[in-house]
Amino acid sequence: MAQGPFAPGHVGELTQAVPFDMVDEALAETRAVQSRVRDLPSRVVVYLLLAACLFPELGYPGVWRKLTASLDGLSPATPTASALHQARRRLGPAPLKWLFDLLRGPSPTPVRWRGLLVCAVDGTMLTVADSPANLSVYTKHRCNNGGSGYPQIRLLALVACGTRTLIDAVFGPTDAGETTYAPRLARSLREGMIVLLDHGLVGRDLISGFAATGAEVLVRYTDRRNFPVLARYPDGSYLSTLGSRRVRVIDAEITITTSTGRHTGLYRLVTTLLDHHRHPAGQLVTLYHQRWEIETAFLELKSTILGGRVLRARTPQGITQEVYALLVTYQLLRTTMADATDTRPSTAADRASFTVALQTARDQLVLAAGVIADTVITLVGTIGTHVLANLMPDRRLRTRPRVVKRAISKYNAKGNVDRTTYKATISIDIVVPAEP
Repeated sequence: MAQGPFAPGHVGELTQAVPFDMVDEALAETRAVQSRVRDLPSRVVVYLLLAACLFPELGYPGVWRKLTASLDGLSPATPTASALHQARRRLGPAPLKWLFDLLRGPSPTPVRWRGLLVCAVDGTMLTVADSPANLSVYTKHRCNNGGSGYPQIRLLALVACGTRTLIDAVFGPTDAGETTYAPRLARSLREGMIVLLDHGLVGRDLISGFAATGAEVLVRYTDRRNFPVLARYPDGSYLSTLGSRRVRVIDAEITITTSTGRHTGLYRLVTTLLDHHRHPAGQLVTLYHQRWEIETAFLELKSTILGGRVLRARTPQGITQEVYALLVTYQLLRTTMADATDTRPSTAADRASFTVALQTARDQLVLAAGVIADTVITLVGTIGTHVLANLMPDRRLRTRPRVVKRAISKYNAKGNVDRTTYKATISIDIVVPAEP
């Protein structure tokens, strides 16, 4: 452990992924080093913010007690809630943003498809505290039953499929839509990547901007606009144009069969991958299903970590600080999980349990265990050991009716709602459009 007032500055075994010198560098680069050593040095406050993401159900004094629970003989300070608030305000969001920019990115062994790094872009919303300061920047989202109870922020992320590590993320008020924030993610795209986009991100300029980085794009179109047919390919796809850019269009009929019957839907995918020999239409339709990996990442952020709770901060600057701390903490957990599964080449990364990793990290923080790496470096550690010992079974194709899991009104929740998860089989038929 560090000594003196720096002793509470740790996040258990996760400290090995964000060590003291890294945090000190972040503070130096953002000019956030304390002018004099107090009971709450800047380094300790950074770790406090990260630890708070592991214990969202606790106030900051409760998180402090977790950090100091096992520091026997070191006599750590016992700051008040007001002192912790002032320390967080002095620190600001810049060091957390610096850490996120350093740590974001795919794992060393990302999932690839035909040599391309598979990633997805999508957006979600996080709920923030209903305070006058927050309401000056963030608005309450409209819904069918009036305004929501809390203001919200919009978060867009670029996620590596398979390992679900964060390659990049942007966020801000919900006044701006996803297509407004998405172009800022182009800074992290490059040649050798394929980006899977939801049907809400079908802007012509957005797709062209992403493709201009050298990355390939695969996006779903829900409208039935007429794409001009320039050439037809044996796999059923056809060459067309989107603005000034040539694209390939795939129309597919997908049928899901369960014990309750069959459901068939028509899907249209548009891609910048023009070579039908190297990238057959049927395989692209199957690949697009990987887009749901980002939905799982959002579930882990909002449900597994936050437990559906409102973010703590009551000021816009505090919200920015807290969101970056949340993204850093998520990335630390995901990187630790990927390092563990990488030690078993035959183990798919999506078999690692995020809940097991989170709970083990919480235990290690309370115990103040594994803060400093041992003389023998290992990629597994205690967190990885628990993850590998509790692997989830291989993913099987299942389907579940899309229903409201948590109704806004208790009256909307009445009635017979089928929440059964069914084993399913899926069939894909490429639809060849008629001659114009």
